[in-house]
Amino acid sequence: MKAVHFGAGNIGRGFVGLLLHEGGYEVVFSDVADALVDAINAVDEYTVHEAGPGGVDHVVTGFRAVNSRTDPEALTQEVATADVVTTAVGPTVLRFVAPAIVAGLAQRSPDAPPLQVMACENAIGATDLLRSEIQTAAGADAGDLMSRAVFANTAVDRIVPAQPPGGGVDVTVEPYFEWAIESVPFGGALPNIPGAHFVEDLAPFIERKLFTVNTGHAATAYFGARAGVERISDALADPDIAARVSAALEETSAVLVAEHGLDPEDLADYRATILDRFRNPSLVDTVQRVGRQPLRKISRNERFIGPAAMAAERGLPADALVAAVAAALEFDDADDEQSVELQRLLRSEDARALTALTTGLDPEHPLFAAVRDAVEKRQQALRDA
Repeated sequence: MKAVHFGAGNIGRGFVGLLLHEGGYEVVFSDVADALVDAINAVDEYTVHEAGPGGVDHVVTGFRAVNSRTDPEALTQEVATADVVTTAVGPTVLRFVAPAIVAGLAQRSPDAPPLQVMACENAIGATDLLRSEIQTAAGADAGDLMSRAVFANTAVDRIVPAQPPGGGVDVTVEPYFEWAIESVPFGGALPNIPGAHFVEDLAPFIERKLFTVNTGHAATAYFGARAGVERISDALADPDIAARVSAALEETSAVLVAEHGLDPEDLADYRATILDRFRNPSLVDTVQRVGRQPLRKISRNERFIGPAAMAAERGLPADALVAAVAAALEFDDADDEQSVELQRLLRSEDARALTALTTGLDPEHPLFAAVRDAVEKRQQALRDA
């Protein structure tokens, strides 16, 4: 069995690639970073270190890497003969991955079993997005080529912090992970991925993860950055920050109960587990890494505005989530393009227009006024500085 994984970074090697390896797949990493591809091909094995209580080391073998920029033909052949294709490249990069999958499907034998495609991204419906991009890239041949693949959405969760220098292609991760995959598209022919669980309805898992793990992680980063704290674990050691993050997650849990009927006690246990993961001192993770790309993180269907809008529409409280958005507006990192752009917009745009632009909220939405007020407050602080 063979799996092609797009994105040979830390998540690709330390999470998706590891589980595919443990499922018996030969793993072919595809990436555009010359040095990373060369480094992977220079070794016969790498180690995934689990940092923290209960963590163990996993040795990964049976892999190689292809440079999709310099050798697209080799990638085409790998996709054409693969059993599984996965991605961990970021939702905005999926449109660049799609043509490579189309090329592989065009070379795939019509008699071969359908290629099993899963986008493992921090986004709702990421595989649906990838499928749409593949269909667009296929053009007139879409009908035939799409019949050669099946597409399943997933929800993935594992903290992979910035890696220590000099580690080569080894990866340090947390011991905890979750990979939920919708089962229906496979028609009973499930991929062999140890530790993953297959569910008929993925929506509750996706939103539980996005609105708890991603919301909590980013909120910790933004409140921590505001307080001048460097590490995520140290941020949650501050009682005020911990209380603010907990309040935001209580609001998202209320939305999950209303939307999906999830059990409040189970969600309380889940929140506690998530916060304990963030407190893991063995994971040296920074507020700068977690807080990067604030424009994406305050967009309409993301971790703050998404659940806050759902709460406002149901008459549920969203004050703590709006407070997290306010902290995100203060995130100022000269090394992050989106942070620089956000601060520029705050200095140049009208609050009402900027709120609509960055959050995607309609001015008539019940959440809009509260977010606009947070934008105005940040703009006033910048003027007074």
